[in-house]
Amino acid sequence: PPSPPPPPPAAPRKPRALLVRLSRRGAAAPSLETPDASPVAAFLSRFAAAKLAAESALSACSRSSPEEDAQRSLSGAAAAIDDLDRLAAEASHLLPPYELRSALAAVSDLRAAHRLAASELRPKKSFSFRNKSKAPKNLPQDPPTLPPPPPPPEQPNPAVEAILPGLGFRGREGAILVKDLRASDEKDGDFTLADLVSCQVYLKGKYRALYIHRLRDCRVFVGAVFGSVLIEDVERCTFVMAAHQIRIHEARATDFYLRVRSRPIIEDCSGVRFAPHALNYKGIEEDLRDAGLEDDTGNWANVDDFKWLRAVQSPNWCLVPEEERLQTIDISDVLE
Repeated sequence: PPSPPPPPPAAPRKPRALLVRLSRRGAAAPSLETPDASPVAAFLSRFAAAKLAAESALSACSRSSPEEDAQRSLSGAAAAIDDLDRLAAEASHLLPPYELRSALAAVSDLRAAHRLAASELRPKKSFSFRNKSKAPKNLPQDPPTLPPPPPPPEQPNPAVEAILPGLGFRGREGAILVKDLRASDEKDGDFTLADLVSCQVYLKGKYRALYIHRLRDCRVFVGAVFGSVLIEDVERCTFVMAAHQIRIHEARATDFYLRVRSRPIIEDCSGVRFAPHALNYKGIEEDLRDAGLEDDTGNWANVDDFKWLRAVQSPNWCLVPEEERLQTIDISDVLE
């Protein structure tokens, strides 16, 4: 008699086991909407909402026609971008590197869009003929050809004021500049240092955010920043400061003495060096404690170079040798 047909092959077990694992993982993974969502998920949700608000504010700029409305829209968009920046700064110590880079890139893109909107909304100069001076009598019939007039001086970037908000020192040379928020009526807020040459800057107290733009041969001492510090286009300077987050763009031959909650970020820099915080004044311990910077995390030596993706050490930065480091500088006697 013919033999019975062989039994059908058993179903492969690997897909079934994989489905079981995936179902268990999905059941165990917390939803972003639940109260048990991770801090990173909560940040991503808040950041997405703040980013949408900033994009809406930028969109409103393009619909503004009168000059006064345009400036109001630009200021509102700048404030929304600052809020987004501060949100990223406050969460920088708990974000994974990829999420932090993505957040900073989003803020950078929005600032670039804001600069473009500010340049497009700048009022155009109306054309007018120049008043011609009266020609003296007895001019020769064929006067010699005059050389062409020199080119007009380069106009400042119209968006600089829009993206560098708050109080600050701007356009100074060879000056000693002092600000103590504890001794003034201004509340803790944003502060700007822009277009300074060969200046000594002393900032005491607590600042919400600090913007530094185009400094040459300056020494800057800052008490506590409980948000972020953005440094752009500096050369041959020394910075001593404490902050939650510090980002440095286009710095050359500059030293940074830092106490920072998250890893410092550099981009398009060369010849920059880092060392531990070295600043003291009467009351600095209280300012650092109020800003959440009382502990030295050691991150001053953990620098991320966004333009250097290899596994070896970036050639754009190094540590200041111990024998060359500044001793602790006490600015208690420096007054406004």
